[in-house]
Amino acid sequence: MHTASNFRIIPLTEEHCREICTWNYPVPYDIYNWRPWEQMVAEQEEFADATLREEQYRAVIDSDGLLAGFAQLFPLVGVTRLGLGMRPDFCGQGYGVDFVRAIVAEAKRKAPSNEIDLEVLIWNIRAYRVYEKAGFVQTDTYERMTPTGMEMFHCMVWKSPAVLL
Repeated sequence: MHTASNFRIIPLTEEHCREICTWNYPVPYDIYNWRPWEQMVAEQEEFADATLREEQYRAVIDSDGLLAGFAQLFPLVGVTRLGLGMRPDFCGQGYGVDFVRAIVAEAKRKAPSNEIDLEVLIWNIRAYRVYEKAGFVQTDTYERMTPTGMEMFHCMVWKSPAVLL
């Protein structure tokens, strides 16, 4: 079993990005699939943009050095908004809370005074429960655009006073 102390946050490399672009999530989670790496590079989309990747993206690796997922630490005024993704074969295995806590610890390290929040699709109950267990509370619900059209999201803010590992 992985714990927060088993996950490390390191720079996201191009090799990591290529791997992430091959991950395939089952329906309905397939909305989280990335486009092929070559297309992302051609459009300089998200982590294919080397500057954006260095400034905002991180790799999450396990104790064996295996890429467990990624995090985006998106800076807003006084807030760090998290985007994150766990490799599909790790999903549903009980690693989520520690995975999220490792990312929160990195966000706090990077911008200690910032509030930390994230958005989760309202139908993604699995992720919602993980975020709650990791110390997030729902503060708002709204509709916004996704790659597949308008969807409803919950905004959740990290409130846990627990010490992060």
